[in-house]
Amino acid sequence: MTETAPGSAAPASPPTIPAFVNPAAGSAADVAAAFGGVSGFDLRHMHPSALANAVRDAFRSGATRVCVAGGDGSVASAAAAVIEHRGELAIIPAGTLNHLAQDLALPLEPAEAIRVAAGTRTIGVDVGYVNDRLFINTSSVGAYATYVQVRERLEPRLGYLLASFVAAVRIVVRLRTFRVTIEVDGVARTYRTPLVFIGVGERELRLPTLGSRVTGGQRGLHVLVVRSRSGARTVALALAAAARGIEAVSRTPALDAYLVDRCTIDAPFRTIALDGELVRASPPLEYRIAREALRVVVAGNESTETA
Repeated sequence: MTETAPGSAAPASPPTIPAFVNPAAGSAADVAAAFGGVSGFDLRHMHPSALANAVRDAFRSGATRVCVAGGDGSVASAAAAVIEHRGELAIIPAGTLNHLAQDLALPLEPAEAIRVAAGTRTIGVDVGYVNDRLFINTSSVGAYATYVQVRERLEPRLGYLLASFVAAVRIVVRLRTFRVTIEVDGVARTYRTPLVFIGVGERELRLPTLGSRVTGGQRGLHVLVVRSRSGARTVALALAAAARGIEAVSRTPALDAYLVDRCTIDAPFRTIALDGELVRASPPLEYRIAREALRVVVAGNESTETA
């Protein structure tokens, strides 16, 4: 026991960090086990649908940092509340892909990720908004949203990997195009396309880093419009992009690419994909970047900085 001299105040203990674990996440059990015996965290199992309100309540109760164990969807749900209260977000990767965690070089092993979550170094991370709904990685309109719908319908019977493959084949065979108007820098352009993709930060289409942020890449919203109209041409475009990278493909008639701070997309869809999940959104879709809006805890013990 540590004794305190008469008349002196006891040293203040660091505040307990609310730690929210998505029980449906792929490694939720391993994460919960890793928290066992670790001090400084208040472990709470929380379904993603209740996560945003729970995070807000934590900040209203005096928290300055929350920890979220889940995938990119869970992280995005919490991020809006973190930004609203100007707090800090610690991430324990527990999803299928964990794109943001990997982009930030966060440990994927739960015990090491928890150690980082208790650290002192934070950075500012760019996020995107569409009609004031936040996303941390990517959004898409068109074919990908349809792909997710088919995959989710098949997954209970086929499992994630086989359902993903079958859904991709169906999209190629039955690929549909739609008319979309995109306004960038006050100039409106109309396309016939199966897919519009929007990434936070410059995105790479070269294997093996397909879909990841370009290391040291430009900031902004990376808007990609596929101009191919047939399934076969779209597959060929994807293979070319994977082999040669986005710069090469963006110089072809098959793809237009923009790096912008904001854009407007007018398309006949009310369901779009945000960070791999389907959400309802009413057109026109107003996309914008919010620079360094989200403070995330990362490895190291240096003072607070910006990305």
